[in-house]
Amino acid sequence: MTDPSRSAPAPAPAPAPANGAAPSPSPADGAAPATPAASVPIRVLLADDEHLIRGALAALLGLEDDLVVVAEAASGPEALAMARAHRPDVAVLDLQMPGADGVSVATSLRTALPECRCMIVTSHGRPGHLKRALSAGVKGFVPKTVSAQRLAEIIRTVRAGGRYVDPELAADAISAGDSPLTTREVEVLELAADGAPIAEIAERASLSQGTVRNYLSSAASKLGAENRHTAVRLARERGWV
Repeated sequence: MTDPSRSAPAPAPAPAPANGAAPSPSPADGAAPATPAASVPIRVLLADDEHLIRGALAALLGLEDDLVVVAEAASGPEALAMARAHRPDVAVLDLQMPGADGVSVATSLRTALPECRCMIVTSHGRPGHLKRALSAGVKGFVPKTVSAQRLAEIIRTVRAGGRYVDPELAADAISAGDSPLTTREVEVLELAADGAPIAEIAERASLSQGTVRNYLSSAASKLGAENRHTAVRLARERGWV
């Protein structure tokens, strides 16, 4: 018969780990298990004047766990206003928008919101456009034919401090070389693009009609064009106007 006055032997302590480290607390010890910190999603601004394309892209990017579209815009001025209001991490800008094109918006954001990285998405990937974009500090330049999944990957690359330029557009820019046109020649060609008469171009550019003719003639000669209309077309194809 067991003597009730004798206490039961105390349980033996758990053996220490072989490496001498203290054992990890278990849930029974009252300590809550550690949970990994949630990653902060990348805040994206989408700017495109084609509502259907912009809406579809916003919906597709919204399927990505680490991306959130915080604002949309349909023009250059609206893109600037939305960027200032929502302070996105990445602005995805259409090249051609009313009010101001994507490169102009990126140039403004470089000063107004330097922490925002800009990308250009375009269906008009001319070599001159690419060079303008890179000069403005744009970190991504991609055609609109890119898939939404690939675009999401590029957004992550740009947000992380990288740069992405579509290889085909980069090759075209290298082969095209730099624009031979002066700033004034570009200005006059842009004014002539809608078929305005010499007198109107001169008035809008604050130049004499003779000077306008000289600039148009010089631009046509540099481009190998027989007239100003062909000069405008060739300059546009190369992204120089």
